[in-house]
Amino acid sequence: QVQLVESGGGLVQAGGSLRLSCAATGSWFSIMGWHRQAPGKQREFVATITNYGSTNYADSVKGRFTISRDNSKSTVYLQMNSLKPEDTAVYYCTGRTPPSRDNWGQGTQVTVSS
Repeated sequence: QVQLVESGGGLVQAGGSLRLSCAATGSWFSIMGWHRQAPGKQREFVATITNYGSTNYADSVKGRFTISRDNSKSTVYLQMNSLKPEDTAVYYCTGRTPPSRDNWGQGTQVTVSS
């Protein structure tokens, strides 16, 4: 059974940092990543990383967020620096299993106060 469990969310002031973690179990994941959904908005892509370490970021977070993964622990991280109020959202971990199924975690709330 595939499970993705996020942790590390919370309340932080603008300009601060948070590190999200996502522990994945139950399968091998080719691509892992993060999406987010702000109140009243559609869910949007944040960042992905392949099992080889190739990364991709949304323009809105480039230079501020860093995605990484530890394949030995099947864990993906999102280091978020210089946070802005517009980064406030529920952050979801994603993991792609063969052949190409995307699995989602339950989400963790990130709130950035101005």
